[in-house]
This record gives sequence, C-alpha cells and structure tokens, in this order.
Amino acid sequence: MTKTYDIIVIGSGAGGLTAAVALAQAGQKVLVCEQHGKPGGWTHSFTLNGYRFSPGVHYIGGIGEGGSLERTYRGLGVSEHIQFCELNPDGYDHIVIGDKQYDFPKGKENLAAKLKEYFPHEAEGIDGYIDTAEKMIQSMGNLGKVKNPASAVKAAGGAVSIMRWATRSGQDFIEHFITDPILRGILGGQAGDHGMPPSEVSAFVQAGILNHYFNGGYYPLGGAFAIPRAFLRELKQAEGEIRLKTPVEKILLEDGKVTGVRLVDGEVIHAKNVVSNADPEVTFGKMIGRDSLSKKLVNKLDRVTYSVSALSLFFVVDMDLREAGLDSGNFWFYDNEDVDGQYKLGLTDHTLTADEPPMMFLTVTTLKDPSKMHDGHHTCEAFAFVGYDAFEKWSDSKKGERPAGYEAEKEELAEKLFRKLERHVPGINKHIVYWSLATPLTNDHYINATRGNLYGISKSRRQVGPGAFPIKTEIEGLYMCGASTLSHGVAGATRSGMAAAANILGCSISDLLTQNGPPMEIYPSDDISKWPKHLQEKIARGMERV
Repeated sequence: MTKTYDIIVIGSGAGGLTAAVALAQAGQKVLVCEQHGKPGGWTHSFTLNGYRFSPGVHYIGGIGEGGSLERTYRGLGVSEHIQFCELNPDGYDHIVIGDKQYDFPKGKENLAAKLKEYFPHEAEGIDGYIDTAEKMIQSMGNLGKVKNPASAVKAAGGAVSIMRWATRSGQDFIEHFITDPILRGILGGQAGDHGMPPSEVSAFVQAGILNHYFNGGYYPLGGAFAIPRAFLRELKQAEGEIRLKTPVEKILLEDGKVTGVRLVDGEVIHAKNVVSNADPEVTFGKMIGRDSLSKKLVNKLDRVTYSVSALSLFFVVDMDLREAGLDSGNFWFYDNEDVDGQYKLGLTDHTLTADEPPMMFLTVTTLKDPSKMHDGHHTCEAFAFVGYDAFEKWSDSKKGERPAGYEAEKEELAEKLFRKLERHVPGINKHIVYWSLATPLTNDHYINATRGNLYGISKSRRQVGPGAFPIKTEIEGLYMCGASTLSHGVAGATRSGMAAAANILGCSISDLLTQNGPPMEIYPSDDISKWPKHLQEKIARGMERV
C-alpha cells in the first residue's frame, strides 16, 4: 500500500528539519527522507577512533538572549533540548596575518574599540564600516517585513541605500571605509564563513557575517549533532517521522504538480507538497530532470556556480593547547594581508601544488566544549579551501574503493596542512594521536553536495537576493530551503526552513513560533567554574590521562 503524507522533506539539514518541525507542529503529516545514516546534513557529527567531530558547525551567532536563532529555537520548543557553550568573548575569531594576531571580541562597541586599538589612524573608517554593516542588514530585514520596498527603505531612516551596495563586492565595502592594507585584510579575514574572495562576494554577505557575530559566537554542547537531535525530539512529539538511509531518486510530477517521491529502492510515497533541502542541481537536475523544467530555470541551472570546497583535517593531540596559546575562539591563519588573493587561490588546485596552503582555519572543539575531552586529549578541526576540479579525476570511484593515487594524495596533503599548523602552534606535530583527512569527494558522498560545495551556490553578487533560488519554485507543490536560497550557515538555513513552512501554510513565520520553549542554558567555554557541577566532574574525568 502506498503511503501518503501532507509534506515530504528531502534532507535533514538545518533547513529541512526546521521546516519539518514547524509543519508538523502546525498539524501537517510530515516525513523526512535522509540519504545518510546520520541526520543533520552539515550539522551532523561523526566518531572516528572514539573521538567526535563536527565538520560543518564551528560557531553560531544569534544564540544569546533576543538573538534570531534564540527566538526561533524557543518558538519551536527545541530550546528545551539543547545547550550552548559561549566562545571566548574577548576573541571568538582570531585573525592571524603573518605572525601577528588580531581579535574580534563580542559586542559591536567592543569590536570597534579593539580595531581602533590596533589601528587608531582608521578610527573614523572603522565606525563607518561597522555602523553601515549593521544598517545594511537592518534595511534588508525591513524589506522583508513590508509589502512596499520603498516604505521599507524609508522605515530604515534613510540611513543606508540598499541599491548603493546591491551590486558591490565585499572588498568594495571594506575599501570604501578603510585604507590600511592590513586592516583591509583583517576585515576580509572572516571570508571563510562564505568561502568567496572578498572581491567576488556580495557586499551584503560581507556585512551579514560581521553582523551575525556582533553578540558573540556559540557552540552546541556535545557537538553539532545536538542541533538535529533537539529538532528530532520536537518532530517526534509533533508526530512527524524521519527515515534515514532513504535516498530519494525522483520527485514525481503529474500535470506539472508534485505528487510525491520515488525512493532509490523503488518505493513510491505520495505527498501534496515536497520541500527539498538538497542543492539546486540535485533537486532540479537529478530528482526532477531538466526536461520537466522551464527554459529559464534550465538556463539558471546551467549558469550557476557552487561555493568552494575544502580539505578537512580532523585530528587529536595529547598536548596542552591552552598552554600553547590557543583558546575557544577560531583561528584564521593568513600568510599576509592579501586575504583576497589567498581566497582566489583557494578556488583552485593551489594547495595540491604548493608546499603548504596560504591560509587555514583551526578550531579546537575541546576548548569550545571541554566536556568532549577524554584521556586528556584535544580534538581539533582544520580546513584549507580547495577547488573541486583537483579531485574530479577520482569522482567516479566510490568511497572505500578509491585508487591508491587518491590515498597517496591525501597523505601528502595532510602533511602540508600539519606543516602549516606547526608554524603557528610549535610542537603540535609531535603530539598527534590520530588524524583523518576529508576531501571534496567526502562532502559529495556524505552530504550529497554538488562538487563538494560547503555553502550551496556561491555567494557572488549575481547569486544572492533575487539571484538565489526562491523558496517557492516554478513547480506547484515544490519548495526549497537550505544554503542556496535565502542564506547559508545554520542561521540562514534555519530561516529558509521557516520560510518554506510559512509559504506552504500561507501564514507568517511568527505564526509558527508558538511553543514558548525555555531559555537555553549557555556555559562559558573558558570558565569551567561556571558550569553545572555534574559537567565539571565530567570535564575533570576527561582531562585525566589514561
């Protein structure tokens, strides 16, 4: 007997699970189909050699009281099931140019003061840059709240012209206010959060990243998987369902309308509506097929570019990393102030041919969440951007059956990444307990990410806003969410899931945030004395060497 649902959600990333929970709580019969054996998409965690890693979540903004994610998590009730650790408020991001470190502290005023401390001659430009970034994002928010865009801009007090920056790059935005080349590099240093060279990314994305972390950075207690776990508890309470290891082969259409899906094993499941959390090529190119699309959409699919991919180094050390100068903040290592040039190299195969990557990202997850430590070991995650083309020659092989050349390349690349890390954290290479390297092909396999992309479609000026993919597609009953729609990251994907649910139900997002969940517990990563006693005891045990 063929099963029937009101909604089928394809993919259990942050967008898909948000849509599923909101719809189920509104009384819809919901099924989530996830091709991987673990839920969460980029918010999943995995265990290697007994150590837990979270490849896609390194910090999240908007978690503090009144933040955008805090309001959503409480409104959906998931706040009852999740706690967070707050990254170092004196430096949730550390931008390292050459051998000098510059910190991004929590608080808009604190950030401005710190940057002026480093660059007193740029004081006026720093204020202008930070204030304008905030006003740009406020203006965009106002546009989404009123029907008349002209009224929205007027409501923003005329403080910023959206059109002025609509076609400008992040680098244009920085250079409009800042003349010092090092400060320009520092302000471009968070570009890893979207993966584009600042000269190619939209100015609004540049401003949005800065704005998102004004009130600090946070990490889920236990690792990224705590997010899908919390959502699945609410989904179950609302009588929604999820099926893992359930890849969808086709989205079924009849007279141009969605009728359901066919799974890879041939099972057909009917539904009035389908929400796809997969990227556009997977959704339209593979699960529907170009023959069923308008010429306009086919042209868009054929022109779209996907965001950068990365080498992901997951490793464990038996070294006191706090003593070595690290903390719960993220570290962005750049060879020099030409950050834009280093990101351009990150779109190519440069890391495969160079002695070491020009830039790297390092985070110590056991300094963010000390409760994850065991045997006195720290778990670390480091990333270097790389283009997919460098790995395409191995794309026809399957995971676990890759040729020897691929495995040899991984060994050599890991050595390069460790060489880079050794320059910034002397002695670390003598303390490696375990390591594993993932490539763009790994992302393709586990996340079903076209060309191993990290952030959906690239956030270039022509592919954000109206140039991104809309929530409501041209096919009746088919909706999209995720990093290729409104925005990327946990916050952007979550917002897209709420938008998909509101579109389907014909209501506002606020109408769906009805659960009145409790405030979330937040613990300071760098001050264990303020954690609950049972977690302090767990941390003490984890720090003990076996």
